[in-house]
Amino acid sequence: MSELEDISQHIHDKISSLQLMLDLSAVELPQSKIKKLGQELFALERLLEEFEKCVGQQKEKLKCLKELEEVFRNDLEDVRHLKDKIPAHMPRKKGLANEPVMNQSEGASVQSAQLENVKKSTKSLVREMEYITKPEFESIPQYMKGRVSYDQLNSAVQCINTAVNAKYKILNQSVKSLNSHARKLHQRFKDQETKNTKGQHFVVEDDIREFTQMKVDKRFQGILNMLRHCQRLREVRGGGLTRYMLL
Repeated sequence: MSELEDISQHIHDKISSLQLMLDLSAVELPQSKIKKLGQELFALERLLEEFEKCVGQQKEKLKCLKELEEVFRNDLEDVRHLKDKIPAHMPRKKGLANEPVMNQSEGASVQSAQLENVKKSTKSLVREMEYITKPEFESIPQYMKGRVSYDQLNSAVQCINTAVNAKYKILNQSVKSLNSHARKLHQRFKDQETKNTKGQHFVVEDDIREFTQMKVDKRFQGILNMLRHCQRLREVRGGGLTRYMLL
């Protein structure tokens, strides 16, 4: 911008000089003055061309800046939209900022302890149902979806996972450490297992009622059909009981 201001000031000075010469043109000018006036007019013309060139360059820069501003504005709107539309069921990574820094010897001892506990922790690992993706939801036939929305379907997934975690938390504990109610549940869970469910995680309708607020009704049965369609679970029947096994 300072370059344009300098050129503008220089042109203004030239015009003032020419104006002064024209004011003096009322009297007869010597040949040298007329020649000087022609040189000033030629210099002024060159300055005007340079000024127009600079103005054109600045206009081009301004156009590019406006286009860039529009790109940034669109990106900002996209980010805000994504932030507002993040599904409640989406898992979030835990931050690592508060983790202590360990030296090599401490790291080695921790790693050794972890390796020793692998077998112990294997039994406590609970399989969870993966959330339904948008493409999977769109692939479900409309007659099967009914009025169930994408978020409602994944809320049901979250409830089932809650029930699974609660059930197997009890099963993975020592019976002696459980209270009376938990012991009854533990025994019920054991009685419901069959050779077809060995090593698998499953829940029944009573587990959904026990550990979640979800209603086990006709709508819930429709949701189970959708989850079977998406290959998240399968049914294992027997003994008058339907077991919903996680895949």
